[in-house]
Amino acid sequence: MDVITIESSAFKELEAKIDLIAKFVTDHKVEVIDNPDETWVDSYDVCSFLKISERTLQRFRSKGLISYSIISGKTFYTITEVKRMLSDRIVRRNEECLQDLIRNHKSYIEKRRINKGKK
Repeated sequence: MDVITIESSAFKELEAKIDLIAKFVTDHKVEVIDNPDETWVDSYDVCSFLKISERTLQRFRSKGLISYSIISGKTFYTITEVKRMLSDRIVRRNEECLQDLIRNHKSYIEKRRINKGKK
């Protein structure tokens, strides 16, 4: 381990700059635009709330019936795509299933934000 020594005045100046940067970041924090149509949900959520199996969802992907993205081996879909599947009658569910998906995903995100804040 290396020990670095600096003068007290230089340390206080560095500390002031760090505080200034932190203040800038908090003051200019971008507010999250809460547009549920642009929200990404994973396969588990889609299957749970549309009451379809993972295999059925995979079949939709294979046939090109739904757009998706794979990140680190996990598949994600936008709410827009789920809505399109419902409107095109690819999956026959009511609007309530979709609203449950959006509501539960929002609560999940809030819980994650709170848990991150505790760390």
